[in-house]
Amino acid sequence: MYLVIRCPGCRTFTYVDRYQRWRLCPMCGEAINVGQVPVYLDADDFLDAEQVVKQLEAYLHRTGKKDLTDQDIQQLRTQYARWVKNRT
Repeated sequence: MYLVIRCPGCRTFTYVDRYQRWRLCPMCGEAINVGQVPVYLDADDFLDAEQVVKQLEAYLHRTGKKDLTDQDIQQLRTQYARWVKNRT
């Protein structure tokens, strides 16, 4: 299981193994304390997490939003659960 999180420094989405406590941001190098940042999604594997990160970055770029709203996050989680259910 992997957590999709966001760097508090540069605001880039990234992911970590759910048991990791720290992550270096791949963009700015900031040490991210995983326990202190919001979790956007709990993904099944790293391939799913990579795909979600790419899609979230594209979504924010396309819409001009600075961050996801609570409603956006709920919709993301619902869509991901539906996608996982349908792929088996």
